[in-house]
Amino acid sequence: MAGKIRSAYLRGFKDGLPTGLGYLSVSFGFGILAVNLGLSVAAAVGISATNLTSAGQVAGVRIIAAGGTLAEIVMALFVINLRYALMGVSLTQKLAPGYTLGHRILSSFFLTDEIFAVASANQEPVTPAYMYGLGTLPFIGWSLGTLLGAAAGEILPPLVTAALGIAIYGMFVAIVVPPMKVDRGVLLAVTIAILLSCAIYYLPFLSFIPDGIAMIVCALVSSCIVAALRPVREVEE
Repeated sequence: MAGKIRSAYLRGFKDGLPTGLGYLSVSFGFGILAVNLGLSVAAAVGISATNLTSAGQVAGVRIIAAGGTLAEIVMALFVINLRYALMGVSLTQKLAPGYTLGHRILSSFFLTDEIFAVASANQEPVTPAYMYGLGTLPFIGWSLGTLLGAAAGEILPPLVTAALGIAIYGMFVAIVVPPMKVDRGVLLAVTIAILLSCAIYYLPFLSFIPDGIAMIVCALVSSCIVAALRPVREVEE
C-alpha cells in the first residue's frame, strides 16, 4: 500500500515539473510587482505561499496598494477565482474511489489552471497522493520565484524593476490572446472589459469607483453581456 502511494506521488511530482519551472519564472514578475507597489519581501512571499493564484494575487496587491478595503479584496478575488470552483466540480469525475472530503479540501489548495489540465488529462483515476505530488513543485516554484523577484526588486535599479514588473502581465496576455483568435465571444468580452476599464479610469463622473470595485464591475458586466449575446450551446449526445 505504501509503495503504491509513493509511486503515485512520484508520478505526480514528475508531471508537475514543467508547471513548477513555468511558475518559477512567472512569479518572479509578481515578486517585483509586489515590492514596487510597496509590499515587503515577507508579505509578497506570504501571499504566494497562501494564495496559489496569479490573477487573484495581482488584483489583490493592486487593491492593497490603492488603499482598498477588505470587502473589495474579497469580492474581487471571489469573482476572479470562481473558475476554480468549476474546475473542482469537473475534476471530481476523475477522482479515485476513497478520495475523502479531507483530501479534497487539502488538495484543492493546489488547484490551478495548469494543474487542473494535467490532472484532467491523466489516464488513471486521480488519487490524493498523485495530486499532492502534482502540486509540490508548482507550489515551490511559485513561492521561490516570488522570493527571488521580491529580493531582486529591492536591489535592482528602478528602471530595471519597472521593466521586469510587467512580465507577469505578459502571462495574462499569453493566456487571453489564443482563445480570442478562435472565439469571438472571448474577444467581445475582453473588448467590453477594456472599454469599461478605460471609461472608469478616464471619465470624471466615474472616477469615484475604487480600483477593486472597478475590476469586479468590468468582469461581471462584460461576462453578462457576452453570456446574453453569445450563449454557449449545450452539446447533446
